[in-house]
Amino acid sequence: MVAFAAWGAHAAPKRVFVVGDSTASEYGPERAPRNGWGQVLQTFLDPDAFEVRNHAKSGRSARSFIEEEWFAPIEDELAAGDVLLIQFGHNDAKFEDPSRYNEPEQAFPQWLMRYVALARERDATPVLITPVARRKFDHGQLLDTHGLYAQAVRELARREQIALIDLTAASTDWLRALGDEASKPYYMHVPEQGQADDTHFSRAGATLVACLVVREWKALDPALGQHVVRDTDCGAPADARALRAAQAHPSRVLRANDVPTVEQPGPHGGPGPTTAWPYFADAEALPFAFRKRVLHPGAGIGLHPHDKDEIYYVLSGRGVFVLDGEAHEVGPGDAMLTRPGSTHALQQAGDADLEILIVYPNKAAPPPSGRESP
Repeated sequence: MVAFAAWGAHAAPKRVFVVGDSTASEYGPERAPRNGWGQVLQTFLDPDAFEVRNHAKSGRSARSFIEEEWFAPIEDELAAGDVLLIQFGHNDAKFEDPSRYNEPEQAFPQWLMRYVALARERDATPVLITPVARRKFDHGQLLDTHGLYAQAVRELARREQIALIDLTAASTDWLRALGDEASKPYYMHVPEQGQADDTHFSRAGATLVACLVVREWKALDPALGQHVVRDTDCGAPADARALRAAQAHPSRVLRANDVPTVEQPGPHGGPGPTTAWPYFADAEALPFAFRKRVLHPGAGIGLHPHDKDEIYYVLSGRGVFVLDGEAHEVGPGDAMLTRPGSTHALQQAGDADLEILIVYPNKAAPPPSGRESP
């Protein structure tokens, strides 16, 4: 385990320097929706604890970033306690350009060690990052376009005991789970701009990749978690497709037009008429019931006692919800929770239908005393 520097509760923010290529670099609004993952990294980190300084530059390799002196400002500033995130590989493979090309077995790791050596010299923490995957599918199969370069980073990290974020693996798993067509919006597939770019990210893609970076960074340094301000439950496991194929009860999408509607009088002795949409009524082993009910003008759900939790959510229209003897006017966006031991009733109000969503535990046995569910 590579050690990360600790800091006091009142210390100045740690600086996180990002070096890399166009997949991480900054883009102005004129390039929208194009973003690099380094551009959105700060959105995951508490600014009181971390300050991201993104120095990634489009088109650069580990060699050209140094030879063109893009690394010079970092050499001037890098200090003890800083973190240096290092991601190259996309442009190092461009053998047709000798100013950027690095063969993967020796030259590429040697150039990467220049960054690592400076960080160690300054008591900063270097973190190697394998190159993020390209969105390159062939007959539904994602191709590996970084093989030897990603492996070179892994081997260097192992050999020199350098912290490693395997972004190639994490982003590959994510892309495979998404699939060919569903992954396009995360990359620069922008028809109105005439773009079909499988290397660079939209804002959505850059944010997801930044999430993967922070997720993996937290695994390296668990103390980071207390300073992460967004959830990092992102990406997919390596066996996502196998897990999907093994589902006992497959996930699915249900279209509104495919749900059989049920015309009913108001439940629990309420006036009618109402229309119910029992979504997923045929789903096996589902622990809750989920339905939509429309109370047409004059309709209501009569007062009834509760032996289970139940939630109503108002989609549209207005009504009066009576909970434990107290009346509440309700409208769009309002939600009502009834717990066991309470009573409630609902009456439509005004000229428009009252449309609600209802969620409650899906019990196999009929409710006690023959009480019907709404």
